[in-house]
Amino acid sequence: QVAFFMEECKRGGLTVLGPDVNESYLKFSVNDQGAIRFGMGAIKGVGGGAVEEIIRERKENGWFTSIFDVVKRIDLRLAGKKAVEGLILAGGFDSFTKTHRAQYYVADEKGATFLEKSLKFGNKYQESQNSSQVSLFGEASEITFPEPDIPASEKWGTMELLAKEKEVTGMYISAHPLDDFKNEMKFCNIKLAAFKGDLVKYIGHKLNFGVIVSAVEHRVSKMGKGWATFIVEDYADSHEFRIFGNEYLQFRHFLVVNSFLYVSAILQKGWINKETGAESEPRLKFTNFMLLHDVMDDKCEKITIQLNLNEINKKYISHLHSVLKEYEIAGKQKLEFTIREAKEKIDLTLPSRGMKLNVSTEFFERMDRENIRFKIN
Repeated sequence: QVAFFMEECKRGGLTVLGPDVNESYLKFSVNDQGAIRFGMGAIKGVGGGAVEEIIRERKENGWFTSIFDVVKRIDLRLAGKKAVEGLILAGGFDSFTKTHRAQYYVADEKGATFLEKSLKFGNKYQESQNSSQVSLFGEASEITFPEPDIPASEKWGTMELLAKEKEVTGMYISAHPLDDFKNEMKFCNIKLAAFKGDLVKYIGHKLNFGVIVSAVEHRVSKMGKGWATFIVEDYADSHEFRIFGNEYLQFRHFLVVNSFLYVSAILQKGWINKETGAESEPRLKFTNFMLLHDVMDDKCEKITIQLNLNEINKKYISHLHSVLKEYEIAGKQKLEFTIREAKEKIDLTLPSRGMKLNVSTEFFERMDRENIRFKIN
């Protein structure tokens, strides 16, 4: 349900931010900027006691500034390693500018990670504060411990970061792996949610859906034939499919965890039981598997640039031409323009006879940056 509501927020234009040690509460809340903050209580390993301790200390002494500030100030008996690790993996410490998530797991020559060293530093600091050592002059002595060195490390790649995020929250928060394929997903005509409902209306239809593979089990039947079960996810749902026979032999090499797939299938009527005459559930015949990376090159035939008549002038056309020229090398997608006259609601379509484009993720990002409206055909 949380995943469903987060998708609804996205669709409604509401910002949903990941957990943050300085802004989040036990449950979902709204920050000062009107954005929804993920609740710390929804993170695996972060119990209610740990959240209460973090909020108490934050209210009494202000926001935390670093991992060292956290382990010095919160009671590590209430919020120990599991809680701190859960916060790290969920992005709860991302507001600390001097560290990123991967650095906490860099180990030294003895195998001790930066996270473990930070917790050890915090425990030592708190023990010294609680011992109340007194000097000869009757004043409390301040024992200082050097903060562990922050190790250098490359940031985790998007897929690794999101996988760990999902591990502790049950979902992708800061982004979704399919975000990189939002244009490729336009060639899909069904979502996984449909497979949980009445499929009869789809019988005989060719179905195309884009997914990420989250689990696979390759099996062998008693007859010695290979088959598999595999779980896939889209933005809002997951679904388990089974694949047998020649379809399995043809497409099994695509069934790899974390693969981004464009799946084509035809929904067929279920089998008829000869004894009872009853018909089984509709069955899916897989006709093609393709990597989402290859969809645009295979499916996209034409890019239509959409213009309003009142925005067309010599300067804009010159700029638009210079941008499009950058993507002309080895171009295979046709280009056309649709000019809209708003008052009379007239659309004029003008095909380009001399230019073809080489579309890619970088091309679409450039179109978005330049605020150039387009349609994919």
